[in-house]
Amino acid sequence: MPRALITGITGQDGSYLAELLLSKGYEVFGLIRRSSVVTDLRIRHLIDKVELVDGDLLDQLSLIKAMRTARPDEVYNLAAQSFVPTSWGQPVLTGEFTALGVTKMLEAVRDADWPVRFYQASSSEMFGKVQEVPQSERTPFYPRSPYGVAKVYGHWITVNYRESYDLFACSGILFNHESPRRGLEFAPRKIARAVARIKLGKQRDLRLGNLDARRDWGFAGDYVRAMWLMLQQPSPDDYVIATGETHSVAQFCELAFRRVGIENWRDHVVIDPSFLRPAEVDLLIGDPSKARDQLGWTPEVTFEGLVNLMVDADLEMEAQARD
Repeated sequence: MPRALITGITGQDGSYLAELLLSKGYEVFGLIRRSSVVTDLRIRHLIDKVELVDGDLLDQLSLIKAMRTARPDEVYNLAAQSFVPTSWGQPVLTGEFTALGVTKMLEAVRDADWPVRFYQASSSEMFGKVQEVPQSERTPFYPRSPYGVAKVYGHWITVNYRESYDLFACSGILFNHESPRRGLEFAPRKIARAVARIKLGKQRDLRLGNLDARRDWGFAGDYVRAMWLMLQQPSPDDYVIATGETHSVAQFCELAFRRVGIENWRDHVVIDPSFLRPAEVDLLIGDPSKARDQLGWTPEVTFEGLVNLMVDADLEMEAQARD
């Protein structure tokens, strides 16, 4: 039975990845930070199927201990401070978790006396002020936020360890991927939840920033499959994971409101300058041809299907909830 250790198992991607690995017969371990606050909501249905181990990306010794406890064949490093707006308010903390935390995890992997395959969650935010369209594995990085800068460090330190220490280490440059498990602070989930609440009469307006910003949005469940495929290859490499399509925030809103029968969606949207980024990333669209050709990976959920999935889930949740 193969064994896997997932950092960030309580997050959106971690929960979908844990489900995927369990379905493939893995013994799954999840790294969690000890906290007095309950953080296992996304994996509560898996609690009896996974083993949680204490650890912190800021504490090297705890990562080494976690590795020795789990003795994984594969490590998926998904943990990070991943909310871009927060990275401006907490740039140092973002750097410690999202950049240096990768180095600490790689050191823990390098300390292991058994072969380990390592996956690093890189991000399309590394492209930032895009140098070409679409963005591929060869596109130069130009990050536009402390989060993007930290992810560039994490990406290149993974490449460096692969080349310096002959580690099987891959980076997946994942473009925006969403689901009903996405945090409420992220725009797509914020939109889906607000649309559901407006439909049910629980909320009047949806406050957003730049409606013209364009992203390459996919379904998180599809993207974790690509992570697994990377670690099954004969040699390590880096891959862009994307749909190859781009859509604006306005298009996301239009489809979301249409799903609940509201056509005049602009009447419900308020532009709030406080949600505008200091340095905006206007257009992200990935070229997933390498992943398609070498991994055999293609996304299964369409953009409209993703929007409908998220709105339906929040509509059901809000209909059952009490305010």
